[in-house]
Amino acid sequence: MKKRNKIIYWVSTVLLSLMMVMSAGMYLFNTSEVAKVFVLLGYNTRIIIPLAILKLLGVTAILTNRSKVLKEWAYFGFFIDFLLALEGHLSVGDGEHGGAIIALVLLVVSYSYNRLIDKSTVES
Repeated sequence: MKKRNKIIYWVSTVLLSLMMVMSAGMYLFNTSEVAKVFVLLGYNTRIIIPLAILKLLGVTAILTNRSKVLKEWAYFGFFIDFLLALEGHLSVGDGEHGGAIIALVLLVVSYSYNRLIDKSTVES
């Protein structure tokens, strides 16, 4: 059971991390196209670069596991980011909400299994 939990955690966490790194890369290297989407969604385009940097820092916090507090904040930040993306895409009806849903599912699975692994480590 412990091994299965770790596999589920790592698969969901790596997929989530890849999504965030690819998203951050797009924000950093294709800013003008991302800005068009942000405008369509009603978001300020000045947050694109800081958001890209925060996504990379969040991935680092989750994967390195050096600070449980930073890891919790990274999960929380991603949760807010995905909810805002979902709400934005649904409100404009562009049909691009699938990525936000997938990211939310991966986030919930990663977070839940991280908690299970932490709990079983403490109990051992």
